Amino acid sequence: MAWLTRRSVTGRATVTICLVTTQQTGETAPTRPPKRAVATAAEFVSRHGGSARAVVENLGKGGARIVLIGPDGALGDVLVPDPTSGEAVVEAVEGLDSGDWDAETAAALTIGPAHRRKMAGARAR
Repeated sequence: MAWLTRRSVTGRATVTICLVTTQQTGETAPTRPPKRAVATAAEFVSRHGGSARAVVENLGKGGARIVLIGPDGALGDVLVPDPTSGEAVVEAVEGLDSGDWDAETAAALTIGPAHRRKMAGARAR
């Protein structure tokens, strides 16, 4: 912990600021979720019934992917710089619940023929 004292130019006011560094306390600083990612996830939630499930996947150096699953079976995703940012986005969006790739989450997805053709690429043509 470091203490800084600053005096105003007139010498009348004294402000003391306490700076706590993460190295000294051993705690990590809270991660701010990217605004654009929060807006995209919130839009998905509002378009798909006001709630959704999110699975944060680590992509390594590429960042992280938040897979969004709506109650209607819709699939969406948002890319963020790291998994910590992904978890912060999930916490910031109302109606978005964190989940894992369990049987219930996989069963909630509805993948239609158009999406399957898109994933198959040239093989489907």
